[in-house]
Amino acid sequence: MINSQMLDSELEINENHKKFIKTICETKVVYGLESNDGFATSCSNTYEDDEGEPIELICFWSDKASAQSCIANEWSNYTISEIQLSEFIENWCLGMDGDGLLVGTNFDLDLFGQESDPLELILDLIAELKITKTELEFVKFNHLQDLENQVKDILL
Repeated sequence: MINSQMLDSELEINENHKKFIKTICETKVVYGLESNDGFATSCSNTYEDDEGEPIELICFWSDKASAQSCIANEWSNYTISEIQLSEFIENWCLGMDGDGLLVGTNFDLDLFGQESDPLELILDLIAELKITKTELEFVKFNHLQDLENQVKDILL
């Protein structure tokens, strides 16, 4: 039987993920937490690698206040880092896919949030950018459609 508290939590995580996509497509900015050791990471609560170990993920937020609220505990020595959306897509998401990492979106202080495949996240972002008729300038791609075509080719 499904626990209603679990269901509420999953719905909240899903809503926070949708907010992440909408907000970063509007502001064209993504926030991460960075320290001398790199960016804030966590381990998946859902996905495992071939050896049964949780897959590592890097956490990102759609607004500065949400990122700030997570500067505590193991992330207490981190500072907020601002990343332009086009750089996030081209360098971070594609790089994370190549490294076998997941993207954590709008995680809370308890380290719960959406865990996404980086390429699937790119397609979600492209869909939102198309709805809002927002264009981004890329270094490695000619335009949004070029990026979408190449990501879909990788996923096939």
